[in-house]
Amino acid sequence: MDLLPFTAAVAERTRPIYDRMARVMPAAEWPVHAPLVDAINTLKRAKNAVILAHNYQVPEIFWGVADIVGDSLQLAREAQRVQAETIVVCGVHFMGETAKILNPQRRVIVPDKRAGCSLADSITAADVRALRRKYPGVPIVTYVNTSAEVKAESDICCTSSNPVQVVESLGVPRVLMIPDEYLAAYVAANTSVEILSWKGHCEVHERFRAIDIERLREDDDGIVILAHPECPPDVIDAADFAGSTAGMIDFVRDHPTRRVMLLTECSMSDNVAAQFPNVEFVRPCNLCPHMRRNTLGKVLHALQTFEDEIVVDPEVADRARIAVQRMIDLAAVAR
Repeated sequence: MDLLPFTAAVAERTRPIYDRMARVMPAAEWPVHAPLVDAINTLKRAKNAVILAHNYQVPEIFWGVADIVGDSLQLAREAQRVQAETIVVCGVHFMGETAKILNPQRRVIVPDKRAGCSLADSITAADVRALRRKYPGVPIVTYVNTSAEVKAESDICCTSSNPVQVVESLGVPRVLMIPDEYLAAYVAANTSVEILSWKGHCEVHERFRAIDIERLREDDDGIVILAHPECPPDVIDAADFAGSTAGMIDFVRDHPTRRVMLLTECSMSDNVAAQFPNVEFVRPCNLCPHMRRNTLGKVLHALQTFEDEIVVDPEVADRARIAVQRMIDLAAVAR
């Protein structure tokens, strides 16, 4: 795609947007992004489209063009409330599927269909049916980081915001929790329910190591470390707090501190840093190669062409919707 011109008019229209992310984006970069941001925001209004962006999206998408931002649970809730004809999901493929499952009559597109997920790839619908046969009568709690076909074989979904709540809502002594082994271990440590797990891992979060936390604390004993529940158990044990991306944001807001490290995807740190200018966010972090497939250029192309539309078999969607809706309804009761 040819670079769009950074005119004085574009600079003026996009100045308030840049001001929100100035802390995490050098001013020299903005002339490249601003024309695309301006074009996308104009086109989405013309085409009656709304843009949903996950917390892991780069700042120019998260702050520049998104109408709704959040973690997987927040996006699932909000996807049901939008009135636009077209929903653009800036995240990964399973998030687009979830939006389509909840909005069967609306067009749902993603900037790049190749944006996948190692967790979603770790299990199939056939695997879930085999688990049903091996553990008859045991409810299956499925992480939203899965395909529509896997959700369709499940009893209820969960996100990293509510896995313990979902498990305990079933009122049974034992559940199958798929596919994230580490999220299942996190839940097992926080409930008396017996948790049977699968061997799926997130390629971003599984790379964090407890030894790195120990070394960091030796040099900086005042740092507060927040870990995502998809991290290995020893990493969660070494952290000060474990929670979803939304939970991390709430922690930073409710527990003022000088230095924080988020053990999650890199763009999350950038997006949170923009919200809390008095907090220093210490790296390292790990990049998600799938989330990084989304760019402003691809978002603009998606709005221009409606390519990479999400299609879910209606029968699969109907069954998957039951599991997703149970999760959303439970979250609404808990609020």
